[in-house]
Amino acid sequence: MSEKAFKIFVVEDDEWYRRLLIHNLSLNPDYEIQAFENGKDCLARLDEQPDLITLDYRLPDMKGLDILKQVKAMNEDIQVILISEQDDISVVVELLKEGAYDYIVKSRDIKERLLNTVHNIRTRTALKQEISSLRKEVKKKYSYQNTIIGNSQATQHIFDLIDKATRTNITVTVTGETGTGKELVAKAIHYNSNRAKMPFVAVNVAAIPKDLIESELFGHEKGSFTGANFRRIGKFEEAHGGTLFLDEMAEMDISLQAKLLRALQEREIIRIGSNAPVKIDCRIIIATNRNLLEEVKLGNFRQDLYYRLYGLPIELPPLRARGNDIVMLAKHFIQQFCAENKMNNKSLSAEASKKLMSYAFPGNIRELKSIMELAVTLCDQDEISTDHILFGGGHDAMADITSREMTLREYDIQIVKTFLKKYDNNTKLVAEKLDIGVATIYRMLKEDKAS
Repeated sequence: MSEKAFKIFVVEDDEWYRRLLIHNLSLNPDYEIQAFENGKDCLARLDEQPDLITLDYRLPDMKGLDILKQVKAMNEDIQVILISEQDDISVVVELLKEGAYDYIVKSRDIKERLLNTVHNIRTRTALKQEISSLRKEVKKKYSYQNTIIGNSQATQHIFDLIDKATRTNITVTVTGETGTGKELVAKAIHYNSNRAKMPFVAVNVAAIPKDLIESELFGHEKGSFTGANFRRIGKFEEAHGGTLFLDEMAEMDISLQAKLLRALQEREIIRIGSNAPVKIDCRIIIATNRNLLEEVKLGNFRQDLYYRLYGLPIELPPLRARGNDIVMLAKHFIQQFCAENKMNNKSLSAEASKKLMSYAFPGNIRELKSIMELAVTLCDQDEISTDHILFGGGHDAMADITSREMTLREYDIQIVKTFLKKYDNNTKLVAEKLDIGVATIYRMLKEDKAS
């Protein structure tokens, strides 16, 4: 028997036919079967949550239609097959309208039809359960804590704003530097809102050529332009009932902004090559790393569209402003990379943590993830040290120096140490390169050691 048996209730008052149904269904060892002679006993056991009920239309105590209605009222996921001698097509149509999966006329050779129908129901049920499970996993993946790791005050503020965004369909504007996780925030809002079961459609406005963006968003009809060989629905229609995420919104050409404004105001779009409006229902979340109000002042963004889109603003702080979240995220990325590559987990030394905390992360979370994946790859021990933490992809040593806040004297010392490492501690050569005396180098190193 499989991990979870497929539970079937057989409701039939004719003893001979009831045995026939049980025999045919029992040919599959994965089916768990219980039989009832009347509708009342069947309804009394619905708390056992059968997957399927085969139901005679004419029973001594109740009509099949009444039983069907009560079953669906208690649990609409239970599938019902009516099996009867009833041949009135109007009755059959009514049964199907009330939610019956199929209607099978009683006969001695019912076996093949019955087993095929049950097999189809079981496949459909398994698929629905899988989809439900996947939705739960997606929601778990995009829960606030899994989306944005950290416990800093700035992070907790983001959690609070996301929570507010999930309660309504208000338009959300997510701003922040590149790499701060704007799309993840958009997904967290969608998958924790009442639209979670519907599509999340993301569009990177900057990545689509100017002459294709209108078709991408609104769709087109066959023959509307050269190369339009078939009708295509746009992203607005794809996102119907769900969320449309417009990333890099500031990059949208101003000529298209008027059409977008109309679509948002009228809640309808018109495909290229058509005059027929199509109603749309999708929540809008936009993201940008620019100041849209400044873009309005510069004439690059429509003021009316700006106010139409503004909604709830969520500004993501740069990683350098999130304090100890940097170390928490670093450890998360280490664990994640090790798990994905079937490696033993590695720890992060205190010195390496300190080095991460001193860096400005111009690429934010995306850059930290790359740095930690490289560190894990370079590290042959169980602990990641400062030597494994390479900024700027390990190619620009000066990026490490200039990213930190230090005194001028400290900068000088770090530059000298960097050049010494680059030229294999050849003090004379470094002195020539930096146009300083050898004695100055020794004095600076001595001061650094003493500090």
